[in-house]
Amino acid sequence: MSIMERSDITAATGGWAAPFLEGRSVLVTGGTSGIGFGIALGFARAGARVTATGLTEAEAATATAKAQELGLDKLLGFDVLDVRDAAAVDRVIGGQSDLYTLVNCAGLIRRGAELEPAVFEQVVDVNLNGSMRCAHAAHDALARSGGSVINTASMLSFFGGGLVPGYSASKGGIAQLTKSLAIAWAKDGIRVNAIAPGWIRTPLTADLQGDEARAATILGRTPMGRWGEPGDLAGPAMFLATPLAGFMTGTVIPIDGGYAIA
Repeated sequence: MSIMERSDITAATGGWAAPFLEGRSVLVTGGTSGIGFGIALGFARAGARVTATGLTEAEAATATAKAQELGLDKLLGFDVLDVRDAAAVDRVIGGQSDLYTLVNCAGLIRRGAELEPAVFEQVVDVNLNGSMRCAHAAHDALARSGGSVINTASMLSFFGGGLVPGYSASKGGIAQLTKSLAIAWAKDGIRVNAIAPGWIRTPLTADLQGDEARAATILGRTPMGRWGEPGDLAGPAMFLATPLAGFMTGTVIPIDGGYAIA
């Protein structure tokens, strides 16, 4: 298969990571769909014990059915979590006493509405403040396990987005939060890194995928010439969670088919 073609190889074959991740406890916020679900599948396929969270019971139920269809329901479970709710974050994440990896994927985008201060605040509260709440709640368990945090930044961590100032600001903040926590928590044995997705085929980009002109512009700038898939994020996330990345912290890795450099 050409690297230019669509590929979910990293999510489909987690065997390489199993020696490092099998039996480990992993929590993925925003893990009932899109990028978070793809990452959760990757960790489960590597033998990790994964809890993935979503905003509603309906989202959790739908994801549970998918996990059952894939035969992963014994390793991949789902819970409800609103990352804006500090008490709920402490209950769900703070209750993971043997947590080895926290993947912050819960996110919100409101294209065209984020110039309104109230909407801007909502987006930042989920994407940036929510990631900090979750990381803080996970700190003690990660210090015990020698684990790590993997945040979800974005290509918009590196350049602006006029229709999504809240999203762009929050993702720029994620890059800086990643670096800052990496410095602060190194003494505790916790590594903090981030992945920065480009244009990924998820429900959040469905409108763009369906707009022929805008999709052509996106793909025309992407050197690899295709939409990314959620599975494309799984391999890098799993790598960052393993001892193979043991000397990496504060790193923000673009996974965008070359979009940011074109």
